Amino acid sequence: MPGDLHNHSTCSDGSVPIQRLPILAARVGLDTMAISDHDTLLSVQYGYDHPTQDGVKLIPATELTGYDYERQHRVHLLAFWPDPENPALRRHCDLMRQRRNECCLQSAREIEAIYPQFRTEQALEYAKDSGVLYKSGIMQALRELGLADSIYGETYHYLFGWNPRGVVLHSPEYIPVQEVLATAKAAGAVVVFAHPTVYKSMPLLRELVKEGMVDGIEIDHPSNSPEDRAECITLCEQYGLIRTGGTDFHGANHKKVHPVGTCITPDDQIARIEELAHKRKK
Repeated sequence: MPGDLHNHSTCSDGSVPIQRLPILAARVGLDTMAISDHDTLLSVQYGYDHPTQDGVKLIPATELTGYDYERQHRVHLLAFWPDPENPALRRHCDLMRQRRNECCLQSAREIEAIYPQFRTEQALEYAKDSGVLYKSGIMQALRELGLADSIYGETYHYLFGWNPRGVVLHSPEYIPVQEVLATAKAAGAVVVFAHPTVYKSMPLLRELVKEGMVDGIEIDHPSNSPEDRAECITLCEQYGLIRTGGTDFHGANHKKVHPVGTCITPDDQIARIEELAHKRKK
């Protein structure tokens, strides 16, 4: 049976608690799932602590954030089966937690001056599981107060948009992608380049593939364009890379919602991930 290898919970910016995700995979006939919360060991440790839940095999995973400073865009890397005790990985997650909190707490303080009904403490209610205040948590609080009609609608773009720039947007300093790749490799992870269309990452991906820096590509994702998907399949065939699929499930915290199981990874590719992870742990 196939699996959905890209999902988020309240351990980062998803809306569904981590313990409720595996049953969603089971209900749509999947037998494997990776919960890959952003820059955190929480989803990694949950996978190791719960190898099987609700009949679904869990792959320990996290989605690491890097930055391509040459092309000025973020990069997401899915790291499967990393060592949660690895010092470099722990440093990465600690640093990103600190930087995200600094930025979003500053944004929240500024929002208090715009909307007198809003208080930062209300948004922090949505950070209890993750230990990180995300923009989605702020937006959930604003929606509760009747100050926003959706998580990623007009109010979000007014506050946090990129172009034009939102009035309270503060972006964390991201770690260079090459450094993040080195961290993932040091932790023994199987590294898959996530959703190349989202940040228009194909030029970077081509470079990394030729340099042998990634183990696979997320071929099937709701945001991948047909053109990028076709090229990614060709790259995987040419360089013998793993092909994955994942929904990038965030529950209600997404511009366009997709249920678990929308995009999946075939059995043979899951087996390749596990085989490679096993070799790296020897």
